[in-house]
Amino acid sequence: MPKVVVLPGDGVGPEVVSCALEVLKAVAPDLEYSEYAFGLAGTEKYGRPLGDEVLEAALGADAVFMGSVGGLPGSTDHVARELRPESGLLALRKALGVYANLRPTKVYAGLEHLSPLKPEIAGGVDILILRELLGGAYFGQPRGLEDGQGFNTIRYTTAEVQRAARWAFQAARGRSGRVCSVDKANVLEVSEFWRRVVVEVHQAEFSDIELTHEYVDSCAMILVKNPKRYDVILTENLFGDILSDLASVLPGSLGLLPSASLGDRVGLYEPIHGSAPDIAGQGIANPAATILSAAMMLTYSFNRPDQARALEGAVQKSLFSHPTRDLGGVSGSRAFTDAVLAQL
Repeated sequence: MPKVVVLPGDGVGPEVVSCALEVLKAVAPDLEYSEYAFGLAGTEKYGRPLGDEVLEAALGADAVFMGSVGGLPGSTDHVARELRPESGLLALRKALGVYANLRPTKVYAGLEHLSPLKPEIAGGVDILILRELLGGAYFGQPRGLEDGQGFNTIRYTTAEVQRAARWAFQAARGRSGRVCSVDKANVLEVSEFWRRVVVEVHQAEFSDIELTHEYVDSCAMILVKNPKRYDVILTENLFGDILSDLASVLPGSLGLLPSASLGDRVGLYEPIHGSAPDIAGQGIANPAATILSAAMMLTYSFNRPDQARALEGAVQKSLFSHPTRDLGGVSGSRAFTDAVLAQL
């Protein structure tokens, strides 16, 4: 029986994960689940965000499904960096070897009115952001705080760029066949290197795919001005983090954006939104992104595209019939989940 390690996380994490598991069990009842504390909840139980027991279970699973971690902004600033929940997440990603972070942004037909952009701009948007997840400023050394300065290092190797680029090009083959590689090659040597390696991979293995290049500041502008210009966006860790949050504006809410972090072993699936501790326990969090992350898990870890499509279709219809509060509706987590189950 396929094994899924569940990490509910903090804030609204346990609420939206519970909703997603209820829906997931309706379409895939044969999966086996085991649940562990992680993030702030992990520190409370194990003394650190990522306990040894949790890591061992994750490495032995077929997939890891999680909610967001963390507390109120600034609430852990006084805590040693290695004990902050975000450090536990970075450590988990590194241990699992998930270097390709897939973040789809889609504006569903009939739901253009949910976007803050004009319907003619938002309608038909279907973008996949491929964010390299294990390199760049988040992992580069040296890093630190010293008297009068703070510093981080953005570093990439040929192999790191190659494997991310291959994921992007392969994904484009199943979509519209276009990849835009985003960098800052006009001022950063690491971006010059990134662009050179992406071009080499393209010419050697994926010449059938259309490849363009864009500076990150230009891409940020075009994402809200003419987002249909993009099919697959390939970029490094920091740029991908920022651009995918910006792209969340297009469908109307951060609560609609799922993600899959993939490598050569265990996949990691989570919504891209934060733990929203200010609304935790109120039953109003939008579970759509977490449910859609479950759909991505069915596709990439279990090769069940039919079940994934059923799940995505049920979410789309429920967003139309039962929009949550972040989308201008009145439905809470329970009502939205019930709507998805009814559609299934």
